[in-house]
Amino acid sequence: MAHDTSDALHRRGLLFILSSPSGAGKTTISRMLLTADDEIRLSVSATTRPRRPGEVEGVDYHFVSDEAFDAMVEKDDFYEWAEVFGNRYGTPKGYIRKRLKEGDDFLFDIDWQGTQQLYQKDQQDVVSVFILPPTLDELRRRLESRATDSEDVIDRRMDRARGEISHWAEYDYVVVNDDVDECFVKVREILHAERMKRTRQTGLIPFVRGLMD
Repeated sequence: MAHDTSDALHRRGLLFILSSPSGAGKTTISRMLLTADDEIRLSVSATTRPRRPGEVEGVDYHFVSDEAFDAMVEKDDFYEWAEVFGNRYGTPKGYIRKRLKEGDDFLFDIDWQGTQQLYQKDQQDVVSVFILPPTLDELRRRLESRATDSEDVIDRRMDRARGEISHWAEYDYVVVNDDVDECFVKVREILHAERMKRTRQTGLIPFVRGLMD
């Protein structure tokens, strides 16, 4: 009997997490991945942070009040949420769960605390990657080269970076970003391999049964 693999081999989507200390490259890698891969979309977080010039509601973030955020926490409407430098960020659940069943992948640019929360609520769908800088000196150089933060803020970011790096072993994959293009290739290879896992190929059982008929 002939088979149409495009109809038979459905797969469940995944939650692809990139984490790193500030300045280690996760935002750059995320943008490269979104540009190069049409099958993955960015998870848009809700935040209490004020909107910055050029940011678009529903594209960069869902900008909400503290009261609205509190209500979402109370209703358990978040996969995960965390407070970062006085502002809160959270990932709404409903829409993402629906799209996962339809085979869509979501990219998450979150820290280790968010990763743990997401893993606890949806373990089967999570793939986590931690991006390390080649050295702490290089990480500080990258932060200073932005010319957007004071020395005091950079010191705080470096202190936070050391704490974040201590959680590296909690991730599925760890990649050192000493060259952004090479780092991107490794991250994309991880994504491709995870998509092909047998447990995500929800159409394999009927497909193989058809082959055996």
